[in-house]
Formats: sequence, C-alpha cells, structure tokens
Amino acid sequence: MPLIELHGLTKQYPRVRALDSLDLTLDAGVIGLVGANGAGKSTLLKILLGLLPATEGSARVLDMDVHIQGREIRNLVGYMPEHDCLPPDLSATEFVTHLGEISGLPRPAARERTAETLRHVGLFEERYREMGSYSTGMKQRVKLAQAIVHDPRLIFLDEPTNGLDPAGREEMLDLVRRTGQEFGIAVLMSSHLLGEIERVCDWLMVIDEGKLKKSGAVAEFTQTLGALEVEVEGDAATLVKALRERGFDARGGGTLAYVALQEAEPYDAIRDCLVEMEMGLVRLEQRRQSLEDIFRPEDSPTND
Repeated sequence: MPLIELHGLTKQYPRVRALDSLDLTLDAGVIGLVGANGAGKSTLLKILLGLLPATEGSARVLDMDVHIQGREIRNLVGYMPEHDCLPPDLSATEFVTHLGEISGLPRPAARERTAETLRHVGLFEERYREMGSYSTGMKQRVKLAQAIVHDPRLIFLDEPTNGLDPAGREEMLDLVRRTGQEFGIAVLMSSHLLGEIERVCDWLMVIDEGKLKKSGAVAEFTQTLGALEVEVEGDAATLVKALRERGFDARGGGTLAYVALQEAEPYDAIRDCLVEMEMGLVRLEQRRQSLEDIFRPEDSPTND
C-alpha cells in the first residue's frame, strides 16, 4: 500500500495556483519535500491532513481519501507545524499529554507516552516548565514530541529547523532521523534547504511554483552523479567554458570547477584544456555531488 498517492492534485486560490496537477506515489521512508518559500509545500501538507480542500484532483494518505476521511487520517498521522503555536502558560507535559488524549489515548497512556517522547526529544528534565520560558530550539522539540506522542504511522514536519541556529539545526535533524529509525515512523519533511533534505531523507520531491519538478531517491541524485572538483590557478569559468565546448557537464567559478563524471571520462580533456590555456592545476579530486550542486542554476558560480 502506498504511503501517499496524488492524482492531478490542484489548489487554486483567487490569484495564485498553489498546486498545479501533482501526480505522485510515495512509499514509506523519510521523504523530503523541498521548494522555495511559497512553492506550495505547506498547502500540500494541509491538504494531505484533510484540513484544506483541493480544487481539483485527488489524494490518498495511508489508502484513505483526504476529501472524506480527514479525521481518520489525522488519527494515524502526526503534524509538526512551521510556526510557533504553543500555549506559553502550559508545561510541555500538560500540553503533550492533552494532545495525546485528543488523539485517542486514555489519560494514563497519554501521560506515559508523553514521558517517553519528551525523553526522546531531550526535554525530560524540563518537562514541567512553562513553555513560555523555552528557547526556540526547545519549542521545536515540543512540537516534534506532540506529533509523535500518539505513535502515528506517518508524521508531517513543516520546516522543523525553522528559527534554529546551526547547532540547533543539526540536533533537530538528528532527532528527525532517529525518530524514523527508532520509532519506525514514516516521515514527510518539508524544507527549503536542500542540505537538510540530503542529511536526513531517503527520497526527494521538488516543488516549484506549485509544480512537481523532480522526484526520486536521494541516492540516485547524489551517488550516481559523481563529479571531479578541479582547483586551478586562475579563473575556473574559463576552464568550464572550454569543457562545455567539448561536450562535458561543467560548472563553477572563482578558482573551482566541477565536472560531472560521464561515460566519456573528462580527465584527458581537463589536462588538455589546462595545457592549452597555460593554467596551473592546484588540485583534482573526485567528490560526490550534493543536491545543491545538482539543482544549482547552470550559470551560477560554485563555491565551497
């Protein structure tokens, strides 16, 4: 049974088409939903939760129709919203327990599950403090805890690292990965940062202006598309231009060029171009392309 199925899914607002005829089937795992702010990611999550009606098309979550089985879907799915939505005068224990009860857990079970989930997200020692005194990182952890307290089969995470500093982002991404692995919960994580998707997710779907641009296993994008990193003494853009004229997929700027490894290996071509241009070679090494490399516009410079 597919985790999520979309067929011609469209959402039209008065002046904006937020989603445009999405067709996609997703299986279990940790799935990354990536796109710029305003691309339609949050709209898609709300439709999948049965909170927002689609204009056209259909969607199924866990083999249930979002149009008529929204309540049943929400019983089996957890949701971590993007924005701060926590009541400041409640403790994390009170809040998460209440959400567990709303999801159908008896109060004793809800309290037990709350203790487990708050320990999982690293808030066990702070569980009785009012959430109004929490840092942004702690509030994000509470939102993750309430999304998993009822042991859902699937969780939707809308920008889970929103507002966090680099250290906090790393900790949250580690929590997301552990949640999928240790609890066996399928994850659909929305983010506008490709690096976060690459760190955590098995599968990638890219939405741009409401349209599905790409979908596939993250490994297919990164591992099978190796690249050579070439550092030169001079302008790497000149080398990139020469390699493109010879039919190679190259990009870069500054002193660094990246050349895709294709059936025709580029080693000889790189050597010949450098000799012809009398350009010095500082370093040449193979690297695995990142998602940023793959989705970067052709003419934009690449910097590490």
